[in-house]
Amino acid sequence: MTQLFGEDGERISATIIEAGPCYVTAVRDAERDGYSAVQLAFGETTERRLKKPRLGHLKKAGAPALRHLAEFALDENGAEEPKIGEQVTVAAFEQGQRVKVSGRSKGKGFQGTIRRHGFHRGPVSHGSHNVRAPGSIGASATPSRVMKGQRLPGQMGNRRVTQPGLEVIEIDPERNLLIVRGSVPGAAGSLVEVRSA
Repeated sequence: MTQLFGEDGERISATIIEAGPCYVTAVRDAERDGYSAVQLAFGETTERRLKKPRLGHLKKAGAPALRHLAEFALDENGAEEPKIGEQVTVAAFEQGQRVKVSGRSKGKGFQGTIRRHGFHRGPVSHGSHNVRAPGSIGASATPSRVMKGQRLPGQMGNRRVTQPGLEVIEIDPERNLLIVRGSVPGAAGSLVEVRSA
């Protein structure tokens, strides 16, 4: 993340994303595969770091050794279908366009209900032992169990999160950089997917 300043002096919180170049490695057809999608590959690496089936799939598409593969659904609005071997770059986006960014959020480990769900603490005076405990979580003899869906302690973060409605502020085609207003899921340097909103 960084900050930019608008023409009127407004401070804008922004995130810089390296978006591409991505290679089209497969095109899913509605008649043949049952759905329409395009598979993109990203993240150059050495050939020895990839398994042979993945390497063969990439060579068939005319792409170099790439670490990550992801599928993106295609709209049925008559847009030109991408061809295997083509490159997708940040030029596909426009300044001012709204996008949604998906990624894996930062893992925060096992957390209690106060941090995980915003519960209030119990009383702390007169010998109370119910300071950060969750309190009652179910009925008595009926139904004699804790109902599913209770907000309880557990693992926090480390799940797929989508941040919708982010605005593209700037595009740098030479360095394949996409600058969006606001924050995106995940730690610095983690992998995200950028889609049109």
